Amino acid sequence: MKPPEFLIKGYERFRASGRPGKIRTLAGGQAPSVMVIACSDSRVHPATIFDADPGEIFMVRNVANIVPPRQTGSGYHGTSAALEFAVNSLKIKHIIVLGHSGCGGVQASLARGEDHPVGDFIGPWVEMMDGIRDQICSAHKGASQSELQTRLEKANVRQSLENLLTFPFIEKAAAAGGLTLLGAWFDIETAELEWVE
Repeated sequence: MKPPEFLIKGYERFRASGRPGKIRTLAGGQAPSVMVIACSDSRVHPATIFDADPGEIFMVRNVANIVPPRQTGSGYHGTSAALEFAVNSLKIKHIIVLGHSGCGGVQASLARGEDHPVGDFIGPWVEMMDGIRDQICSAHKGASQSELQTRLEKANVRQSLENLLTFPFIEKAAAAGGLTLLGAWFDIETAELEWVE
């Protein structure tokens, strides 16, 4: 089975560029100062948005750029494991939670609030937004779906920032001044970035 042609051509262009040499210099290890937690959406690529080279950003991508609160016990904790590695091993200095316009995960949360099925895996994942979604919908009755969507996208970034502080190693690093937590929201239509507070 052959991969898509655009991937083959892209790899050929990559090999012909000077970028493989830059990557080879990183073979001994990575030392990024920034971690970005972004959505899996193919239109929102952190390295492109921040014009970053390989080795500059440690990335985690998932549906709706959600940082779950700290949990222990059984289960799969991919985002939590990445946070632990980034802060404790790589000594990351900045964590950015990057949301964006038109987020399908946020749309799923809004649909879930209206009792529409959203998927066996997506539904439980976006359930983490139920509380903030309900607050926004209650406080903004009569608002357009687009406005609710944008409000929830930004509120989800804020909630993820709060959830970061449920991890003792993050709380400790942030309190000591060695770690900065930042929120951002990218508007796909205008390609503009807004810092979320």
